Amino acid sequence: MSVPLRSSGDLLADRRYVWAEAALAEGDAAAAADLAEQVIERVPGYGPAWLLLGRAREILAGDDPEARAGARHAFAQALDLDPDDALGARLRLAQLGAPDDAAALSPAYVRALFDAYAGRFERHLVEGLGYRAPAMIRAALLAAARGRPLPFRRALDLGCGTGLAARALDDLAETIEGVDLSPGMLAQARRLGRYAALHEGDLTAFLAGQPEGSADLVVAADVFVYVGDLGPAFAGVARALSADGLFAFTLQAQAGEGAVLGPDGRYAHAEALVRRETAAAGLAIVTLEAASTRRERGEDVPGWLAVLAPAA
Repeated sequence: MSVPLRSSGDLLADRRYVWAEAALAEGDAAAAADLAEQVIERVPGYGPAWLLLGRAREILAGDDPEARAGARHAFAQALDLDPDDALGARLRLAQLGAPDDAAALSPAYVRALFDAYAGRFERHLVEGLGYRAPAMIRAALLAAARGRPLPFRRALDLGCGTGLAARALDDLAETIEGVDLSPGMLAQARRLGRYAALHEGDLTAFLAGQPEGSADLVVAADVFVYVGDLGPAFAGVARALSADGLFAFTLQAQAGEGAVLGPDGRYAHAEALVRRETAAAGLAIVTLEAASTRRERGEDVPGWLAVLAPAA
């Protein structure tokens, strides 16, 4: 997925930027770097050119730490010019070893990324990657809800995207509300007509605005792959959940400790971290099992499928 870019305001610079992008796509990082430097010479404040220069320099540097410093400098310049980080320079810096990569994916970057992706999101995800998180969450909820009254009265769909989870859970919730950072995704979800309300914004802030104990179900299908620190979201869900409510979600998994930002630009979380954040939020594990929600390059991506409930 790529982020749409504004013009630099200089026609010749824009043309050279397009050439630089093409050169990089064709594997000619040296030509891409040279063209990006020409763009920067004409328009020093054009952040996308700095980002492209960093990408080209990173390829040229290989594993040479001194050469990689040039890529870090270019990404840092892009971030200085774009403090909200819609271009994703902080992600690039994190992948080069910069500290604090728990905040590597800025809301502005995620919003821009999915706005650009909205029109082809479902086809790529479902047909191309075999995405199945909503169906897996549905099955896990039916198993976990034995003995509980169904349908759930009020459900919250965190990072709702185009509404795949709402479709999977349509008969399991009387009303469902969605929240997403991306206006483009929300526009697609709105066409479904299955949401009682749709909200644009950060999921943690959205949860903070919910009346305490007002939701009987909260779902987050492959949303936390863009969240390094699970603590604030889990605490927000715990506050919003009713006493007999359920919280179902999927995660990308890793075998080490904590959360790791991978080369795919997504976070993978360790089982111990999920258990620790669950307990810290005052929640209890109903289900936590290994599960893959999609495939990449023909291989299942390791993940977790979880259902939590308020601790007794």
